[in-house]
Amino acid sequence: MIDIPLVDLRAQHAQVADEVAEGWAGVLERTAFIGGPQVAAFESEFADYQGVAHCVGVANGTDAIELALRALGVGHGDECVLPANTFIATAEAVARSGATPVLVDCVAETGLIDPEKIPAALTDRTRAILPVHLYGQAAPVELVRAAAPGLPIVEDAAQAQGASRSGVPVGGLGEIAATSFYPGKNLGAYGDGGAVLTASADLADAVRLLREHGSPRKYEHPVLGFNSRLDTLQAVVLSAKLRRLEAWNESRRTAATRYTDLLADLPGVLPPEVLDGNTPVWHLYVIRVPDRDRVLASLHEAGIGAGIHYPTPVHLTGAFANLGHAAGDFPVAERIATEILSLPLFPEITEDQQHRVVAALKAAL
Repeated sequence: MIDIPLVDLRAQHAQVADEVAEGWAGVLERTAFIGGPQVAAFESEFADYQGVAHCVGVANGTDAIELALRALGVGHGDECVLPANTFIATAEAVARSGATPVLVDCVAETGLIDPEKIPAALTDRTRAILPVHLYGQAAPVELVRAAAPGLPIVEDAAQAQGASRSGVPVGGLGEIAATSFYPGKNLGAYGDGGAVLTASADLADAVRLLREHGSPRKYEHPVLGFNSRLDTLQAVVLSAKLRRLEAWNESRRTAATRYTDLLADLPGVLPPEVLDGNTPVWHLYVIRVPDRDRVLASLHEAGIGAGIHYPTPVHLTGAFANLGHAAGDFPVAERIATEILSLPLFPEITEDQQHRVVAALKAAL
């Protein structure tokens, strides 16, 4: 039995249940299940929150990346550079667009893309760079841009709603950004959902066209598109949660600081590092430990819902064996994949729960 979960969605739901129920009743009464006014309202609210001009809701975060790439004109024969240490969806979206993912290694202390590795990965076919804002903190986009001048940056901001770098919210650091509203995210729906963020009206219009079967109006299809829309019921949930997101993110910061203090004198544990200039939102609190798999099993036996994000770098998955990489090609990503361990972290976690997590970790070590 897991006593302290990795994330507690039940506790979060309790805070918005009445508001969601009222909003859903309105949707059911009007039967505007696709494209109802609540979708446009959420898009406007989230764009304001992230400090960008445009937000386009889509069906999920993977679609959001793919549609962002397609809006930029990325397609067959092109290449896109991204980190080997990411959830497979980042590479998957590139492949679905028709382009080839080109992987680079990460920085051990943060897991973020290593800008110094980017120049060697560039070719005359490179069309975009995809830095991933990992675990709730921003990638150093200004260094990524300097490493690949002139190339558009597509931010994978699936784990970083509300995070910022040098005072600029994620979503506004590159030309276009994608985020996910998977239930466990800092801003999570009650199912799948995603969004594309951009300051460009042209790119936003391109994504809107693509998400609606390539159709600007009913039965007109000037381009081949997709069926990828954020549904109205999810927009109600997201609006209710968005009003609480800043407070929830601040609670995550408090909990992360407490973990760091509690772990300070625990030998063998490497706590996460925060890049100078970053204000993270701690989607995950990821430490590095020796003999990780045994430690994880011990935590589970103690009722602690720890996890791993992510156990296999992209180049070692079967899905991307066609890229031709082998073990040893991205040594930092491969090494940290054997060490990383995500501790339970959610806005409602209590001080007592965190003490129990650290005590169990100490016993496991």
